[in-house]
Amino acid sequence: MTELGSVVWPPAPIETERLVLRESEARDRARFVELFASPEVGTYVGGAQPRDQLESAMPEVPGRRPGLFVVERDGTMIGMITLDRRDAERRPRAVPEGGEAELGYLFLPEAWGNGYAGEACLAALGWFTGAHPGEPVVLTTQSANERAMRLAEKLGFVEVERFEEFGAEQWFGARSSETSAG
Repeated sequence: MTELGSVVWPPAPIETERLVLRESEARDRARFVELFASPEVGTYVGGAQPRDQLESAMPEVPGRRPGLFVVERDGTMIGMITLDRRDAERRPRAVPEGGEAELGYLFLPEAWGNGYAGEACLAALGWFTGAHPGEPVVLTTQSANERAMRLAEKLGFVEVERFEEFGAEQWFGARSSETSAG
């Protein structure tokens, strides 16, 4: 086990009505390759990665690190959620000192349109709020990604700023730990 700030990692698996959020395992490797090789998934995150490169570079247990949850449905990985500390110097910021936790997520296209991302993100945010009371969480997405923009609103993120990065307009939002979304 390692620590994420003052929190021991990994936490016990988090169960929602339909999903389990857990630490990565060796059985997830093929699904990680599929996730990062998907042209649909890569649309707003820099494009798909070549499958052959992923196959040779992917560790036996991919994504095993503090802040990364595998999202599984019926025993199979359908996506992942990350809660990573932003570099304190990175702008924009939600708090003057920077270093906020940033929510990220990727789901396989077969899981899209079922509300799994929202359900899993709410569970991860709930865990984070319990582990780090009072800390805000931020989210960055391309403003052209309409699905991500709708989900950010449903999760209680409020726009802080828009900026240009990676050749596209980015939306930066923050969510206080007191925010409740439903």
